[in-house]
Amino acid sequence: MTNGPSNQGGGLSRRRLLASSAAAGGGVWLLRGLVRPGSAYAASAPPPGFPAGIDVYQRAYENWAGEIRTDQLWTCSPRSPQQVLDVVNWAYHAGWTVRAQGQRHGWAPLTVADGTPAATRVVLLDTTAHLTTMSLEQQAADGSAAVRVQAGASLETLLGFAGAAGYGVASAPAPGDLSVGGALAIGAHGTAVPAVGERPSPGHGHGSLSNLVTELTAVVWDDHAGRYVLRTVGRAEPDCDALLTHLGRSLVTEAVLRVGTDHNLRCQSFLDIPATELFAAPGAPAGTRTLAGFVDRTGRVEAIWFAFTDRPWLKVWSVAPKRPLTARAVDEPYNYPFSDSLPDPVARLAGDLVSGAWASAPLFGQVQYLLTKVALTGDITDVLLSGTLVRDVLTGDVLTHLLAGGLRSDLWGASRNLLQYVRPTTLRETANGYAVLTRRADLQWVVSQFADFYRTLLSQYAERGEYPVNGQVEIRVTGLEDPAMSGVPDARPPLLSALRPRPDRPDADTAVWIDVLSLPTTPALHRFYRDIEQFLLALDGGRATVRVEWSKGWAYDGTAAWSDPDVLSRAIPASQRAGGGPGWDQAVATLDRLDPHHVLSSPFLDTLLR
Repeated sequence: MTNGPSNQGGGLSRRRLLASSAAAGGGVWLLRGLVRPGSAYAASAPPPGFPAGIDVYQRAYENWAGEIRTDQLWTCSPRSPQQVLDVVNWAYHAGWTVRAQGQRHGWAPLTVADGTPAATRVVLLDTTAHLTTMSLEQQAADGSAAVRVQAGASLETLLGFAGAAGYGVASAPAPGDLSVGGALAIGAHGTAVPAVGERPSPGHGHGSLSNLVTELTAVVWDDHAGRYVLRTVGRAEPDCDALLTHLGRSLVTEAVLRVGTDHNLRCQSFLDIPATELFAAPGAPAGTRTLAGFVDRTGRVEAIWFAFTDRPWLKVWSVAPKRPLTARAVDEPYNYPFSDSLPDPVARLAGDLVSGAWASAPLFGQVQYLLTKVALTGDITDVLLSGTLVRDVLTGDVLTHLLAGGLRSDLWGASRNLLQYVRPTTLRETANGYAVLTRRADLQWVVSQFADFYRTLLSQYAERGEYPVNGQVEIRVTGLEDPAMSGVPDARPPLLSALRPRPDRPDADTAVWIDVLSLPTTPALHRFYRDIEQFLLALDGGRATVRVEWSKGWAYDGTAAWSDPDVLSRAIPASQRAGGGPGWDQAVATLDRLDPHHVLSSPFLDTLLR
């Protein structure tokens, strides 16, 4: 037995944030949220019969926002797919379960549940230590290519590898510290649809990353052999559609993804559009700057709406082969350092919040907005005209530091440098998440309905002296899964993807992704999230189908997430069954057949997938 890798985690910015927040009394939460447990603990002996030659150790598991924390669980770091098989087959005979673990950058309990005790007969399988190889497999005449990648590689590394060869993707999640296996398991996505008149290039899909897969290799049960084996399945073969977004109910060791010729992108930021205008109801006067209008023009947008503010941060990406005159060229990702590393005074305000000063949420929202505006545009007018409390946080030293970094409201560069912009050092918030499937023509209706309800609900809570949200609303827009984008004839969409099209609604071609972020321990947060969830689930069924975002928070019962039995047993399956066709039931049956002994499962997944 050997000790596993130790994750010291954090550069200067993280240490400064911890120090400043601890001084304000908020260090307990920020320590849990910003320094992930990584130290491996030597034990007297590994589990009986554990395969020799595989690093095995005990380590606590903690997810992104610190809402899921466990005792020290047995964890191993296999060096090859064969060693993965050795662990799974050992677990089958020993009566244990195996859970694949990537970067832990998720919210839902799809790996293990909060509070899992050390005595649990489960071993976590860390794919990120060694299962990280990748290769360029095929370059096609149409400009697309295929990249073979093992499950533990990070998205940052994958996109960097593809970019070095001249390839990229149309959209990707903002964080780079996601494992490929984890991203595929939950159908990770970015934000992109074709602009009006745009014809997507070969290899550039507008659904989830899972939809780009052309083949994958997974651990499956073999009846004839009486053991678990590795099986490679192509995109058009049986069972692949269930494995493409398997929620952790299987274990994928490797995948091949189709990518396209890389496009340089331009990303412009706007902070002067009122929320009432950006999210206006359909039928607004000509010239109104609506979210749907920006989507029509460029196809790629994200709105970040800080709590208790009236002007969102709108990011708009567009394809730009040559650098526009006003744009700043960038040659690496993560170009918003002001959001990756909070200045000390802002960190202290966050510390005040988690120490119990929850009524500071409106101040925190205003500070976040102004911090963003100054860093992006250099305009300090609103800071100078704001109240004393804001100026106490955004001091002259803070403003000088922000302006020294250069303005970032107009950026240009290779796609990955514009698509990835969230570092692990950013403030760890919890988030709910939903995909609203609708017609492109109803996109603005969806965002206006949500914005009106959110604004009213936030005011109602504040009138009662409750401030459940101190983060931001994030709204993105993607297309649905189009199997043809994989380039594989007769390919089928991922069965459990939130973006799987409804067979009876070919006109519903767009998904509006809605997340509300807040610090995890905020009082009344789960009640607020439940109100949001019930509102979305009740949206006009003729115009919207609402599905949960697997990696985020959902099924709120008022006191906790992933707990409402009605949402878990009825609403979620119903949303996946909507419109008929293969989906929920076929996926559940397939995953059960591929792992009939539930070695690759958990109590939560057994409850959800039934």
